[in-house]
Amino acid sequence: MLAREVVEELIQVLGRENVLTEQEDLLTYAYDATAALKHQKPDVVVSPISTEQVAEVVKIAQRHQVPIYPRGSGTNLSGGTVPIQGGIVLSMLNLNKILEFDQDNLTATVQPGVIIQTLNDEAAKHGLIYPPDPGTVTTATMGGSVSECSGGLRGLKYGVTKHYIMGLTIVLANGKVIRWGGKTVKNVTGYDLVALFTGAEGTLGIITEMIVKLIPAPETRKSVLGVFDNLDKAGNAIAAIIRNKIIPATLEIMDNVTIQTVEHFVHAGLPLNAEAVLLCEVDGYKEVVERESVLVERILQEEGAVEVKVAKNDQERDLLWLARRSALPALAQKRPTTVLEDATVPRSKIPDMLKIVRKIADKYNLQIATFGHAGDGNLHPTILTDVRDEDEMKRVHLAVDEIFHGAIALGGTLSGEHGIGVAKMDFLSLEFGEAGVEALKAIKEALDPNYMLNPGKIVRRD
Repeated sequence: MLAREVVEELIQVLGRENVLTEQEDLLTYAYDATAALKHQKPDVVVSPISTEQVAEVVKIAQRHQVPIYPRGSGTNLSGGTVPIQGGIVLSMLNLNKILEFDQDNLTATVQPGVIIQTLNDEAAKHGLIYPPDPGTVTTATMGGSVSECSGGLRGLKYGVTKHYIMGLTIVLANGKVIRWGGKTVKNVTGYDLVALFTGAEGTLGIITEMIVKLIPAPETRKSVLGVFDNLDKAGNAIAAIIRNKIIPATLEIMDNVTIQTVEHFVHAGLPLNAEAVLLCEVDGYKEVVERESVLVERILQEEGAVEVKVAKNDQERDLLWLARRSALPALAQKRPTTVLEDATVPRSKIPDMLKIVRKIADKYNLQIATFGHAGDGNLHPTILTDVRDEDEMKRVHLAVDEIFHGAIALGGTLSGEHGIGVAKMDFLSLEFGEAGVEALKAIKEALDPNYMLNPGKIVRRD
């Protein structure tokens, strides 16, 4: 239990209305979107409204040696915001202002509680976009997205969050505030702390402000759907599109389990008997889009698509992408528990990874739906299960273990966009080796020697 003295100090800094201690409130912050993780209630939830208040909260936590867990909307999928040691949950949702749009420098300065879609809606008024596009774009916050280094559907052409973060304001574990980076296109002064804190999952410092890069919105776009009767053909088509020097804005895959589930969910006209569909979108200048969409159609046909459809208008296009974005919520309705993984491999290895997932599903008698950002190698094998079935959950854990091993064996990585958190911490040595894990610990201990910031995530204390 947290000492009453700590709560009173927090109330003095933040006001009673921004400090929650009732059990029903605390339960709301005991979990995030990660399946099959043990819930743990915090001792208190606080909602600061400024960088200065965040710094004061951190100083209080430091004096009393209380763990502190920064949190946005809680949509992450690796246990990154679960307060596994109790302590303080630091909700950033009240820090929700877009502070500046700078059209001359193509930047925006935002607070961490800003919803990603809100930023894009405002950017659109200036003819701009913020490209990172996670599936939870309408609910996820900028701070959470930067902390997890989110990817999304546009990662193939535009990259992921780390490619758009130019500057950060950070509260360190000692309560001091630093500002790193800025609006300059070139900035190589000192160590690249902007890159270090992007994707650090709140374990090294707390982000309270960020300068993000914006780009001009594409003039037009066109979506093409390829229908396949064979997963291998679909995988080969992905490689063929890239091999022909076409870099779509998005290139997504859904297997048969996903197709059937999604179609009954949104009624987008997807073919229920297809083994896989590829959904490709090209964007840019009108002349380029017309040429590339024709090439994509031809490549899909040459690689064995049984049907190719081109969205005739925005309504058809939006329905197709609604289907893709509905994959996870649709699948979540099939079984009580949905274990969504993040196997990421070089895109040339997509066919091999699809075969590995299929063999694992058969080996452990599990239903695994696969969808994801196939163009950048980021697949989401999704195991449909029931956490109450102990025997099945044992097989689920074995399957997840083999999925990770399979991805690493193909030259891939543990995570393309979901982070490490609690869920993948024990697998880090697979990718980095023990020396690599020790290097991560050394960075953690240099900036947070007492393991006070989001403890138990990425690396654990010896």
